[in-house]
Amino acid sequence: MFLKQRSDGSLVELIGTTPLFDPFEAHIMGRFHAGEELQEEERFARVDLHFPSGEPLPRLWLDPAYQLHQSLKP
Repeated sequence: MFLKQRSDGSLVELIGTTPLFDPFEAHIMGRFHAGEELQEEERFARVDLHFPSGEPLPRLWLDPAYQLHQSLKP
């Protein structure tokens, strides 16, 4: 799965997607997708990533209290 970095629009290839769906994980392992050679793995802050289309990541994936916020809505 690929995401984009907000700061410069670089594509980031995720190493595994499971931490992406865990709202308690602040970072995810990935590598820049650039050039001919395979890049080294790095930690990326999830709040600095979004979908290649420009859409933000779902709040459910980022906010550990998402269900609490949903239950407070009238």
